[in-house]
Amino acid sequence: MLNAIKNKPWLLAAVIAVALLLWMALGNISTMQDSAPASEPLADAQLPQVQVQWLEAQKVPRALVLQGQLEPWRRVELRAQVTGVVERLDSDKGRRVKAGERLLTLSGDARPAEAARARAAAQQQQAELEAAQRLLKNRLISSNDLLKVKAEQAKAQAELAEAELALSHTRIDAPFAGVYDQRMVEPGDYVQPGQSLLTLVDVSQLKVTAQVPQQDVVHLQLNQPVAVELLDGRTLEGKVHFIAAAADMGTRSFRVEVAVENPERQRIAGASATLRVATGEALAHGVSPALLSLDKSGRPGIKWLGEGDVVQFTPVDLITVSNKEAWVSGLPSKVALITQGQGFVEAGQRVQARGAEVN
Repeated sequence: MLNAIKNKPWLLAAVIAVALLLWMALGNISTMQDSAPASEPLADAQLPQVQVQWLEAQKVPRALVLQGQLEPWRRVELRAQVTGVVERLDSDKGRRVKAGERLLTLSGDARPAEAARARAAAQQQQAELEAAQRLLKNRLISSNDLLKVKAEQAKAQAELAEAELALSHTRIDAPFAGVYDQRMVEPGDYVQPGQSLLTLVDVSQLKVTAQVPQQDVVHLQLNQPVAVELLDGRTLEGKVHFIAAAADMGTRSFRVEVAVENPERQRIAGASATLRVATGEALAHGVSPALLSLDKSGRPGIKWLGEGDVVQFTPVDLITVSNKEAWVSGLPSKVALITQGQGFVEAGQRVQARGAEVN
């Protein structure tokens, strides 16, 4: 065999080449097995990079912010209680009126005559009662006869009261001091019981109505100061006047009313307003509103960096929010906030952080 290879140089060259290739292949495999571990961790250069800023919590005022509507303190729609014709407008809409001031008069028809007849009958029955009482003292009538006279006198008095009440219903007077705000009838109109005649409002004091979420109603109490901000920037001072004892079945929120003095009688009833109710202090962090995100339940939260550079997500409570800054509570007192790259990482993910100093 060796003699045959020696006699054929080309065959010898081929054998040497194959042996060299086998040696190189076995050497590479051995090197890879010696140098490569069973499972190599991800290099830091391949981890997502985020910018981190350290923040510490501060004490900030906590306020409950509600959207409400200003309403007159009192508002009444006066309606006809008897049939009749609008005979006279004793006052006109837009005027301030005093309690008891005449606003409108309906035709009396036969009511004045009926009242006069009932008054005469009552006077007659009163005279007969006095005479019967004198006769009873002289034992000229029995006690039963006196009771009959008393019954007739009581009936006459009741008929008089009914006639005078019907007559009084033709005169529409202001039940309280306020502004004659609207009129639904004109002179000569025929009205029936229950028909609307006019509206009277009291705007010397206003009330702001709002709905409070069920989780926030515990922060309210009667006579609590409230700042009422109007759309034009003006601020009025008020106090909590009423808190509903039960939540609305549809919205699960509680109705609240805030009393606001309006001595100048500004025309702001019906306007929208923002209510701010101070509810103490809270430890909070000031962050950019852009850093807020929502979890699967729709709750706002913040992404921050935990131990081992692992992303954490914590739901937060919004203390105050503006276009430039949001104050939130619920985070650790000292927290590494992810300020850049938070939209590309998820909770539980390990990242590479570039940090900043504590504020």
